[in-house]
Amino acid sequence: MCGIVGVLGKTDAAPRLLDALRRLEYRGYDSAGIATIANGNFALRRAEGKLGNLSAKLEVDPMAGTAGIGHTRWATHGAPTENNAHPHQTDRVTLVHNGIIENFKSLRDRLSKQGHKFETETDTEVVAHLLTSKLENGDDPKTAVKNTLAELHGAFALAILIHGEDNLMYGARKGSPLVVGIGDGESFLGSDAIALAPFTNKLTYLEEGDWVELSREKITIFDQSGKEISRPTTLVTTTGGLVEKGNYRHFMQKEIFEQPTVVAQTLGSYLDPLHGRILLPELPFDFASIPRITIIACGTSYYAAMVGKYWFEQLAGIPVEVDFASEFRYRHPVLPEGGLSLFVSQSGETADTMAALMHCKDKGQHVASIVNVPHSSMARESDIIFESHAGPEIGVASTKAFTCQLAVLASLAIGAAHIKGTIDEKMESRLCDALAEVPSRMAEMLYHDDAIRELGRDIAAARDVLYMGRGLTYPIALEGALKLKEISYIHAEGYAAGEMKHGPIALIDEDVPVVVLAPTNGLFEKIASNMQEVIARGGKVILIADKHGIEQYGKGVMATIEVPDVDPMVSPLLYAIPVQLLAYHTAIHKGTDVDQPRNLAKSV
Repeated sequence: MCGIVGVLGKTDAAPRLLDALRRLEYRGYDSAGIATIANGNFALRRAEGKLGNLSAKLEVDPMAGTAGIGHTRWATHGAPTENNAHPHQTDRVTLVHNGIIENFKSLRDRLSKQGHKFETETDTEVVAHLLTSKLENGDDPKTAVKNTLAELHGAFALAILIHGEDNLMYGARKGSPLVVGIGDGESFLGSDAIALAPFTNKLTYLEEGDWVELSREKITIFDQSGKEISRPTTLVTTTGGLVEKGNYRHFMQKEIFEQPTVVAQTLGSYLDPLHGRILLPELPFDFASIPRITIIACGTSYYAAMVGKYWFEQLAGIPVEVDFASEFRYRHPVLPEGGLSLFVSQSGETADTMAALMHCKDKGQHVASIVNVPHSSMARESDIIFESHAGPEIGVASTKAFTCQLAVLASLAIGAAHIKGTIDEKMESRLCDALAEVPSRMAEMLYHDDAIRELGRDIAAARDVLYMGRGLTYPIALEGALKLKEISYIHAEGYAAGEMKHGPIALIDEDVPVVVLAPTNGLFEKIASNMQEVIARGGKVILIADKHGIEQYGKGVMATIEVPDVDPMVSPLLYAIPVQLLAYHTAIHKGTDVDQPRNLAKSV
């Protein structure tokens, strides 16, 4: 996850910004930068690699000014070069940004026609030029920021300085966290409270769609419509040495809400939205000659692997086998010559998965891993790794690591399809556009949290819960059941909806809630028919579907949860969120230990 920090202080800003960025190193990054403002003028220092490189530049060429912004960046749009590092600036604006601006291509085209010159391919630079255009057209800074935010589509957090304004900073969040720090004659911004711990213990967490105007004396918060609002101030005790929950009740809740940000971060490592294509690293194998992919994982990662099977087979036409790591070695698997063994793990240390990896390596397979920890044991033993960029996941029940794994698998499947020539450039561009929309659609999905909280009260009273899906949502049904079992201790099972009539439908009665995942796709009418069979037998259906699906089949169900309408290919990323929230709120109502459920550990 990229890191943001902003300071309106009394002492030199650059050393404080650098210290705050060091506290965000745990999030991972590949470049960093700082901008300050003094006597109305900007200074900028950026560097590839670790903060030591930036620190060395500052020692040689210090920066004046008591106000500034800083950023640690995982490369998203554009390579991890100094030129692409944040902050980005024009002669009127300097800013830093987390997330993805979905409509940056159309904004860039419009601004280019107006005479704006772009030095990078990043979406962040487009925001700087858009804001500059508003200022050049006569908007005052506050109006310019408001009007700029109104034109941005996506999931993002921003910290902004305006040329000539030494005592002014703006921040904004949409689907990406941002916190305001209140000091004694000082004000601060951060993507994480840890960054601000040395400066203040008085924090205000911006809520979805909020933006803020800061001076050293005053903080004014606005909602998405521009109406001035108030948000509570919290006293925190974090020392900055630990990952903390912020204003969330549990780490799991925080990690669910981080998904728009970390999925955007992950997609940014593989997706080139400017040209509508997937950029894969140099591969030690050729997808065009791979006879079969064997995907191996445990637990939640196994369900991500199941989704990956659908994607690789449907898009690239590559046969895929998925297996539990704990079973794989013991059935004496037949591995084809030149095959690819792909391992999926959050920690990169799961013992069963590691043992399976070594077995495949001994059998001469190409070995690749999707991991969240780039220096893990699995990463070191693989021919190539595909990093998932979820950041530290503290909750034992995986949430953001799962959706980031899905983001990587989707990118790999599209990239493989391009290499094999099973999709044309037009289809690749369409699929890339669909992926680019996912973070902001995820943010929209999180708006339903209050309604799902109330639904969790009803589920908490159940002894058994069933989940149904078809196609790409079948693995999400399995994952939803696993989440509920893990943290609420309610017995739950996931089924392919078409298999209900072959036995599981005997379990249906008025005491068994049935969660149905039904995106509008080629299988929609089939799963709707399966759902009607459940309703006819007294089952209490919770329908998770898009607006079209709810309008058609929402009558007669116990409850509905609306999911934004997206391309069917990316539906698993969206449908994962309501089943996570449903499990979370059910566990809260049951009073279980959400972050550390009984008998479970993070990596086994």
